[in-house]
Amino acid sequence: MPADSKSLARLLVTILAVVMSALHLYVAFFGAPDAYLMRGGHLAFALAIAFLVLPGWSGRAGQPGWLDYVLMTVAVAATLYPASNLDYILNRMYYVDDPTVADYVFGGALVVLVIEATRRATGWALPLTAIGFLVYGLTAGEQSVGIMLDQLYLTTEGIFGIPLYVSATYVMLFILFGAFVERSGAGQMFMDFALALTGHQSGGPAKVAVVTSSLFGTVSGSAVANVMTTGTFTIPLMKRTGYRPAFSGAVEAVASTGGQLMPPIMGAAAFVMAEFLGVSYLSVAAFAVLPALLYYVAVFVAVHFEARRAGLVGLPRADLPRMKDVLTTRGHLFLPLAVIMGVLLSGKSASFAALCGIASVVPTTWLRASTRRTFTLRAIVEACESGARNTVVVALACACAGIVIGTITLTGLGLSFTGVVLALSQNSLILALVLTMLAGILLGMGLPTTPAYIVQVALLVPALVKLGVQVEAAHLFALYFAVLSAITPPVALAVYAANGISNGTLMQTSWAAVKLGLTGYIIPFMFVYSPALLLIGEPMPVLMAAITATIGVVCLAGGLHEFFLLGPARGWQRVVLVAAALVLIKPGLLTDLLGLGLVGLVLVAQKLAASTDSTREVEQRSRA
Repeated sequence: MPADSKSLARLLVTILAVVMSALHLYVAFFGAPDAYLMRGGHLAFALAIAFLVLPGWSGRAGQPGWLDYVLMTVAVAATLYPASNLDYILNRMYYVDDPTVADYVFGGALVVLVIEATRRATGWALPLTAIGFLVYGLTAGEQSVGIMLDQLYLTTEGIFGIPLYVSATYVMLFILFGAFVERSGAGQMFMDFALALTGHQSGGPAKVAVVTSSLFGTVSGSAVANVMTTGTFTIPLMKRTGYRPAFSGAVEAVASTGGQLMPPIMGAAAFVMAEFLGVSYLSVAAFAVLPALLYYVAVFVAVHFEARRAGLVGLPRADLPRMKDVLTTRGHLFLPLAVIMGVLLSGKSASFAALCGIASVVPTTWLRASTRRTFTLRAIVEACESGARNTVVVALACACAGIVIGTITLTGLGLSFTGVVLALSQNSLILALVLTMLAGILLGMGLPTTPAYIVQVALLVPALVKLGVQVEAAHLFALYFAVLSAITPPVALAVYAANGISNGTLMQTSWAAVKLGLTGYIIPFMFVYSPALLLIGEPMPVLMAAITATIGVVCLAGGLHEFFLLGPARGWQRVVLVAAALVLIKPGLLTDLLGLGLVGLVLVAQKLAASTDSTREVEQRSRA
């Protein structure tokens, strides 16, 4: 491609991205227009940018050929066709009135181009899933092309459905917020804050990775992006202080993956969940906060036990930033997060909270001389462009997932699948949960988190609810395993990204990640059987559930990493610790007492072993 053509494409992408960001900010402030206009416009921008920047069949990213420009033009026209014919769309009787020739042409083109753009953005897994459901709908589902087109294109039950609505109204704004926060220098502040907080402790660099990734993950919402941002610093630091390459990569992958589960800003799927449940995003964040804290407590404690077992020490205090200096020079960069939380707690919508957060970023940097010159006009344009580019993958995945959901809804496949799950599980809740876990991990291996969660909601969550699982717990259960697929072999994208930095053995890194994140696989079972962990119920049961669950995850970490509170955990002690963790999962006074008794048994044994070792040392010294 000639240099001038490439520069023209680059300029066009920048203009589209900045206009896209500006329009979404405008809509967030003044209110959303008609659904077709809002969702169609959002998708039109995403498709246009996708065909300009993502590699097509030629494989050259950012170098569109004449075919890409044609596809972009057709995609934008097909996406905006319903909005430009709004009276016709709203007044026709869907499933009754036959689509016109224009409906067939534009609708068919949009289905094909959404699948192609998604292929460019995410690979083949999600497009093949959508194609599979389309084939099912037209064959076994016994639906005509006209009815399928009606569902997917001429209603808000398909491509323009809830997933795309969430992407257009919530996700875009929070991604844009993350882009502005990143430009403000908050990423370095998170790193310095974690170094000052935990860098001097035993296994300090790994704890820095956990703290930094949890903080950064709240604004990135992407496990792989989190790994590539924070891991470039934390993984080499862990390796320099004695951690094995495989373990170093695993720590970063597991810590980064949890960012999608950690309020106040979770991944895009959390906003979709809020729409499916019909509750505010703040409610979803409340459901998720305690399980997310348990996840990070488990990872933090596992890192600590591994460091104690291996005899690793922290970094010299002289080489670390001082907490006072971090807070006085860059601590004000926490304020945008505080603004978002304050607006959410005041009862405002998530989109308005994101808007306020974005509006607060630039003035916040003016509060200290160290950050006052951060945002030039160029930096603001770059932040807008970065936010729009990062939204493209989410928007396309949501549109493609809309094809899947629309087909499932139209054909009634969801009800049939619920019957299959109930039949296979023999109405056993634990079997149904295991089947859902396996399906969620398998779906998540090939799909981004959001569409993987959406497909589970259509196919698996109804079966759990029918078996008596609280609806909030069923949705969060599905979300957890869609997220954890990022660290689950054989397709573990976060592990792949971290391993590329650590240069460890892939299988060893994968196994270490599963071992570190194993508590994350158990926590969903905990809140299914004990909804108090979702902050549902009276304060005292919630408090007791939180205490016993915390003890349980610490026990599990000790059993898996061969070290507990007072020293190394011997073979039988590890078995007892894992048993105590599993017993503490099940709510109830009897099981809690049994679990605490097992923990006490291990602590007594460790105390006696320590006393025996101390006596032997004294005897050896006296003999010497």
